[in-house]
Amino acid sequence: MASKEETSTTQLFDDGAEKESPPEEDRCTVEEVALVVPETDDTSLPVLTFRAWFLGLSSCMILIFLNTFFIYRTQPLTISAILMQIAVLPIGKFMAATLPTRKFQVWGQSFSLNPGPFNMKEHVIITVFANCGVSFGGGDAYSIGAITVMKAYYKQSLNFLCALIIVLTSQILGYGWAGMLRRYLVDPVEMWWPSNVAQVSLFRALHEKESKTKGMTRMQFFLVFLAGSFVYYAFPGYLFQVLTFFSWVCWVWPRSITAQQIGSGRYGLGVGAFTLDWAGISAYHGSPLVTPWFSIVNVGIGFIMFIYIIIPLCYWKFDTFDSRKFPIFSNQLFTTTGNKYDTTKILTPNYDLNIAAYDSYGKLYLSPLFALSIGSGFARFTATLTHVALFHGGDIWKQSKSAMTNAKLDVHARLMKSYKDVPQWWFLILLLGSMALSLLTSFVWKKDVQLPWWGMLFAFALAWVVTLPIGVIQATTNQQPGYDIIAQFIFGYVLPGKPIANLIFKIYGRISTIHALSFLSDLKLGQYMKIPPRCMYTAQLVGTLVAGTGNLAVAWWMLGSIENICDEAALPPGSPWTCPKFRVTFDSSVIWGLIGPERLFGPGGLYRNLVWLFLIGAFLPVPVWILSKVFPEKKWIPLINIPVISYGFAGLPPATPTNIASWLITGTIFNYFVFKYRKGWWQKYNYVLSAALDAGTAFMAVLLFFALQNEGHNLKWWGSVADHCPLAQCPTAPGIMVKGCPVFK
Repeated sequence: MASKEETSTTQLFDDGAEKESPPEEDRCTVEEVALVVPETDDTSLPVLTFRAWFLGLSSCMILIFLNTFFIYRTQPLTISAILMQIAVLPIGKFMAATLPTRKFQVWGQSFSLNPGPFNMKEHVIITVFANCGVSFGGGDAYSIGAITVMKAYYKQSLNFLCALIIVLTSQILGYGWAGMLRRYLVDPVEMWWPSNVAQVSLFRALHEKESKTKGMTRMQFFLVFLAGSFVYYAFPGYLFQVLTFFSWVCWVWPRSITAQQIGSGRYGLGVGAFTLDWAGISAYHGSPLVTPWFSIVNVGIGFIMFIYIIIPLCYWKFDTFDSRKFPIFSNQLFTTTGNKYDTTKILTPNYDLNIAAYDSYGKLYLSPLFALSIGSGFARFTATLTHVALFHGGDIWKQSKSAMTNAKLDVHARLMKSYKDVPQWWFLILLLGSMALSLLTSFVWKKDVQLPWWGMLFAFALAWVVTLPIGVIQATTNQQPGYDIIAQFIFGYVLPGKPIANLIFKIYGRISTIHALSFLSDLKLGQYMKIPPRCMYTAQLVGTLVAGTGNLAVAWWMLGSIENICDEAALPPGSPWTCPKFRVTFDSSVIWGLIGPERLFGPGGLYRNLVWLFLIGAFLPVPVWILSKVFPEKKWIPLINIPVISYGFAGLPPATPTNIASWLITGTIFNYFVFKYRKGWWQKYNYVLSAALDAGTAFMAVLLFFALQNEGHNLKWWGSVADHCPLAQCPTAPGIMVKGCPVFK
């Protein structure tokens, strides 16, 4: 981010010309935006050019393939849009230098393959296309997760058209919400969406001329480290997979269950274990190179408290929830005897709960780390609400009140008046159309989706109610309070015994909100970069349709072509297709949908005491806030962020302690030491390095799959097994007998 000293009253554009900034009183009142975002516009620049369409759709399809491909792997990797943001720049400039400039007449309109130099607005619209590939295939890919659970875990013969409608409508529904709420969450100056400032900064860095300094340019650096990470990933990805989970403790104590539970990188607490696999480092919390240092510290505090203090006490000292009957860390479900829970024994042919069979088969149990991770989700939800209310409530109230009454517009919103706006009815058609198609699935494929029409309407109502307040919070504080567990918890009480219905409810009630917030963020980026609204509408809608269709097509192909995909028990040792993210999605459908929260968390339920964490989470930010008021000179006190601290154990499972520990160490190296002692290097290369590592890892993984793994050419030697800690999956309660495990004494 630019400093105050670097900011002048002029703005530099692609052509190098300086243009006068608006008067001081007309500038954006948000300082971070005023420092970074250009306050001028060149309306003559073309946007939706042939280059933009070609590179945008190509970027979208490449990212949707890579992200969908990786999400099924033991070490999932989300390839961010930054990869394409950097990679398309030289390609765009090459096309501008080589494509013919001749003009054609198409439907009465003049058209050219090459309308001039490759400009920043084309680059932005390409990135918007690419973002659709990330949204569907990466971190927000819950809709494809539900489809995977239905096909791979419940063995449903799901209709492709039904699956396609679910995937597309959940995304387009979010787009509809975004369109209806843009006047509140995009236009006002107070709604500044902080994450976009970094995007704008990167666009300007890539397009404005670099001063001549020693060392490589950003593009040279990107290509060198892309090649390096491409070559290196052949080792953890195929030749020497032990680098994925380097668990040396298990080598020292090969016959000790307790030692392996402590030292296993994949099935234990990961003490002493680490990963030299970039896919493992960035698998669950994203790239550590782009995470602020204060967030890394907060996450680290939560991680250390949870993994090294709370879990050992609950497991070895207090045997909480009969936890020693089970592995200390597992994403599996268990019976009271410590064996894996067979959900097929309690399912009816219609995928409902067979109550008599459940009573006969017995209660469901969780590994201690899994159970406490769910409890932490309860605390995280209420802690987020309390933290935001205490630390940001007054500002949010003033800003949102101003935004919704006075609707004060900054220079960026006023500059956008030069372009035709998107009529509200365009969004309304998408919203109503996606609702109608969603409801259609409740009638035509009722047996498959289980969710009745009134449940679908309930999901729509929930999404509509929460999108605006959550959007206000994210647009002003860059925090997105999650309510995943709450949504499933509520509907599990409303309609118990129906696991698929619970999955579908979460898609429309929660995931559509995530998509809406992603679209709104892109709309604000478009405003900052002065992209015509109708161009944004077209790019987002087309990108959504292409990405959604590609997402399902790739997933459908993988589910049909990789034998026993997601079935860890049936897969050969070392197989990368264990689907840890989707295993947890399946577990959630069993916990909240099939068995229901009342049996597990209600009166008499084994995990009923975890519900108290709702109250504890609501209280924890209060003393921090009080201390910040009593000692205002202590600037470090407000940096204690309880919701972020709780993210130290978010996603466990499917994430492992080794994933998070390695993420913390890597983030500390780059965002503390490098940032503090080599700030010039960090500013120039840090984000570029992150994109290069993502790209090289992804391309080599795809090459290995098609060239070797898909043909059955798998190595079988000591180094091809990722984690040499088989006893870490064993219980430690005396007398519990589990296949493959010695009886603990």
